[in-house]
Amino acid sequence: MSLNVRKAAIVGCGFVGSASAFALMNSGLFSEIVLIDADMNKAEGEALDISHGLPFARPMKIYAGDYSDISDAYVVIVTAGAGQKPGETRLDLVKKNVGIFKSIIPQIAQYNKEGILLIVANPVDILTYAAVKLSGFPENRVFGSGTVLDTARLKYLLGEHLAVDNRSVHAFIIGEHGDSEIAAWSSANVSGIPLNNFCEMRGHFHHEAAMQRIAESVKNSAYEIIEKKRATYYGIAMSVKRICEAIVRDEKSIMPVSCIQNDEVYGINGVALSMPAIVGKNGVETGVPIELSREEQKALRESADTLRAVIADVLGDE
Repeated sequence: MSLNVRKAAIVGCGFVGSASAFALMNSGLFSEIVLIDADMNKAEGEALDISHGLPFARPMKIYAGDYSDISDAYVVIVTAGAGQKPGETRLDLVKKNVGIFKSIIPQIAQYNKEGILLIVANPVDILTYAAVKLSGFPENRVFGSGTVLDTARLKYLLGEHLAVDNRSVHAFIIGEHGDSEIAAWSSANVSGIPLNNFCEMRGHFHHEAAMQRIAESVKNSAYEIIEKKRATYYGIAMSVKRICEAIVRDEKSIMPVSCIQNDEVYGINGVALSMPAIVGKNGVETGVPIELSREEQKALRESADTLRAVIADVLGDE
């Protein structure tokens, strides 16, 4: 069956899945979205609730289904998994969610062998790696939301710090989506002006202290939100929408998505983590090697080692 570029499937209708469905409905990117959940009533309820807003949006079909309904979906978004609890790290979730993926991913691959798998469940880097191995899909067509949201948080906080439109801030969070993530300060700029120069233009001179505070703030954002409202879902839903835009419109946008690295520049191989990559209709087209300081390169390798150890522990030789 040929794929329908205007059709998406969302597997998992918890907070993240349903918020992503709502964001995608509002985007007008798709004419059809199928929602799949272990609890069929939950999927039906979310589909009905969102459908009732369609007279205020664009014509489309959104409904609850099963895995056979994804056979022609261009993008399959996997948000299913146990949620992160207060005090729990993303890596604490890994064993539970790899178990869930061992059930889900083979069912997706049974019905759809040509689409793009977008992994959003946490810990996203480990689950992206697991999804590649469990699906048998080419590596370019299986990738995770990675540090797209962390990068948006960094740009937002820098925009606040500098009192400038955050869309003019160009900076990346790279590595693990989690505690070993790295703010790539050495390549950060505001509309082409090196970050430190722009900071001084705006009256900020304590660069090291500010960078440390902002990087910590980004890293702890999810923990803070979970503590205050038990889950994070709006920011990641907007990230899912943005990634889907790049795919459906073949934008070839540069985003820090999580994919298996075959990196000749920094020597990181056989582990999924986030580095800037060109994203379009075929998924991840190619990585984009950004300039990193020696310290950032070291931190990136350490982040990769952290993830590699978890993969060895949980997945073994799979």
